[in-house]
Amino acid sequence: APGGPFNQERGLSPEIRANLEAQFGLNDPLWLQYVHYLGNLLRGNFGPSYNLPDFTVTELFAKGLPISVQLGSSALVLALLLGSILGTIAALNQNKIADYSVIALATAGSTIPTFVIAPVIQLVFGLSWKLLPIGGWGDGAFI
Repeated sequence: APGGPFNQERGLSPEIRANLEAQFGLNDPLWLQYVHYLGNLLRGNFGPSYNLPDFTVTELFAKGLPISVQLGSSALVLALLLGSILGTIAALNQNKIADYSVIALATAGSTIPTFVIAPVIQLVFGLSWKLLPIGGWGDGAFI
């Protein structure tokens, strides 16, 4: 596809754009760019950030990784606990209202898209009940 990471930069002269493309190896053949990319990935070097030139992608990744791990771990533990409890309730009450309720809840949770259910959860748990933050993490620096 035509274009590159610097095409949207207004005010760049063609000489500066050509210099940047040469600096980042964007003038090399595509197969060579791919080989360099794979080699850098194996070394853990994800390259520079084109949007935030003062940072590398690795630095940006490392900044958000602890929060992502904490959030993912919390979601996994909550899902395991809730799933085990509700599964046990459903198993102990086969063909009763509790069983059908758990099945209906599980089916709804599996079929309703996250972009539909996420705002509802934010509305209920964040705005109505004020149990969870609506956005950000900690002091809000990650919004």
